[in-house]
Amino acid sequence: MGTPAEAEGGHGGFAFATLLTELQSYGVRVDEPIEARTSGAGPADAGMVYVDGTPVTFPFASEFVADSPFVIRREGNGWGLYRDDRRIASAAIPPRPRFYELATADGIPYWKIALLHLDSLASTVIQTCAYWGNEDQCRFCGIELSLEAGRTIPVKRPEQLAEVAVAAKALDGAVDVTLTTGSTRGPDKGALYVGRCAQAVKEATGLHVQAQFEPPEDLSVLERVKEMGVDTVGIHVESFDPQVLAFVAPAKARTGVEGYFACWERAVEIFGPGQVTTYVILGMGEDPDLTVEACLRAVGIGVYPFVVPLRPMPGTLMAGVLPPPPNYVESMYRQIVPHVVARGLGSWDVSAGCARCRACSAMSAFERTVDVPGRRHLPLLEVR
Repeated sequence: MGTPAEAEGGHGGFAFATLLTELQSYGVRVDEPIEARTSGAGPADAGMVYVDGTPVTFPFASEFVADSPFVIRREGNGWGLYRDDRRIASAAIPPRPRFYELATADGIPYWKIALLHLDSLASTVIQTCAYWGNEDQCRFCGIELSLEAGRTIPVKRPEQLAEVAVAAKALDGAVDVTLTTGSTRGPDKGALYVGRCAQAVKEATGLHVQAQFEPPEDLSVLERVKEMGVDTVGIHVESFDPQVLAFVAPAKARTGVEGYFACWERAVEIFGPGQVTTYVILGMGEDPDLTVEACLRAVGIGVYPFVVPLRPMPGTLMAGVLPPPPNYVESMYRQIVPHVVARGLGSWDVSAGCARCRACSAMSAFERTVDVPGRRHLPLLEVR
């Protein structure tokens, strides 16, 4: 088992963790075009960079980013991160992945099948959703925007994903794979198709795979997905506040927070503590006390709550909403992260997926401020 201090790359300390929180709330202006994810399932608008060796994604395309004090500027052969005119950190922008130049035998570019998010290969295997364009559409999600723009294909076949994953591993050093899906009308919500895709990728590459899907109606689906070779699952509640959930994700609200807890409990039995994760999005009007209390309950059963600030995407139903203030996001990290570490969970032990990558949240930076063997630099805080 690893520890926060042994996690790969990056700084420790509160100042650095606070900086990452600010980058993800304010966004970053970039002087030149960079590889980025502009839309898709879940929070996106993701510029990708390493800040002093730590992987970070940040808003870059939304209008509010024009007012950000942060900018990445070229420095000779490298890059620097500046706050206004003061250099505050080094930056490294990954080059365009080499596998993007390849195509399948029938002419589909590899980048339309899967994208490289820093060192993690990711794909939405079914790029349509049963909730899109009706009263059940998730307000923060842009799953079909990339399809409408011609940047992807509707369904990725298992053999296509395996082919791309082999190339991404060999040419660009991909270390894990994240497979998500739009929800389907079937009782498994698309989980079994994601599992088939994961099985093909796992057999071809040996890489760890996270599958992301809604709670299936029959929880035995979780065992079948595990048998297909999935290492870890992301089952995303999005918000623990029932009123907020009903507004931003009506279909998920019908499952209800308790429905998610029932699914997580079974998933932890199958995949193990720390190998079940959930997105918790801040800044949608949630009750902070209720959110912290529910995060700690999730931690208690072995679920890693991947807490992120809202990242509004152009073209979505929440495009005009601003991300939450960084001081609010940091206060939530400070109440949740010490309990995550005290429970023995943490991004350093998640085998695949968003929490393994860790770039869309500053949680892992706060994890590194917690000293597991001895005193805790970040004290355990009671729920307010």
